[in-house]
Amino acid sequence: MLNFLIVDKLIKEALIEDMPYGDITTDLLIPQDSISSAILIAKEDGILCGIDVAKRVFEILDENIEFEKIKSDGEPIKKGDILAKIKGNTRAILKGERLALNLLQRMSGVATVTNRLSQKIKGYRAIVTDTRKTVPLLRMLDKYGVFVGGGKNHRYSLSDAVLIKDNHIKAVGSIKEAIKRARENIPHTMKIEVEVRTMNEFEEALEAGADIIMLDHFGLDDMKKAVEAASGKALIEASGNITLENIEEIAKTGVDIISVGSITHSVKSLDISLDFVEM
Repeated sequence: MLNFLIVDKLIKEALIEDMPYGDITTDLLIPQDSISSAILIAKEDGILCGIDVAKRVFEILDENIEFEKIKSDGEPIKKGDILAKIKGNTRAILKGERLALNLLQRMSGVATVTNRLSQKIKGYRAIVTDTRKTVPLLRMLDKYGVFVGGGKNHRYSLSDAVLIKDNHIKAVGSIKEAIKRARENIPHTMKIEVEVRTMNEFEEALEAGADIIMLDHFGLDDMKKAVEAASGKALIEASGNITLENIEEIAKTGVDIISVGSITHSVKSLDISLDFVEM
């Protein structure tokens, strides 16, 4: 799931952003050959994600760093748990601290909220998926967090699949014509998804042969009707204002997929800290 050629490039660019001309404070205060020990510690309960990404931050800054993982991605963690032990160049640890925590906290936050949503609908047909509402350039990390939390990934980019949305339909003229144009040009391995906002649009998409139909902000009754009408002809995806409070009711309608933009676009980072400890 994680391509570390891409991850390393992201980390290096982020380090340049954070210290374009070095770390003035650390470089003035800390001797170049100083060695220190530190721990990563959880400050709240959740699902850990990104520990190997955090490890790479410190390895890039100090190739001799000792990074001992105590917990692994996907493990439930409790407040007070030690997640990793670090020993190495003091300057490297200080320079990498903020970036390592930013990535680790965000990824763990994504995994935690995804896990809570997925557990809420355990036993139902529906699966929780993400969207493209991710932080630019952090999409791989965001989507990895969803996967680690027990969700599934929607399309990764605009190049992956056909998803016909409202503005595509307006530009083309109709759902039927949009599906026709897509079907004529895509490879046989690719599916077509259409976003609809009314039952009339749903019926047009179903009749035109959409493989997946996304119900945007549908009520529960209309979701049930759509599931019954589709009857295996197309996968049904629910989307729009999905919360921990309403996701089970949505799953009860029989939809196949529940896409939740908030798990990446407005996620709360999990509280994790790095503390220096005695050698």
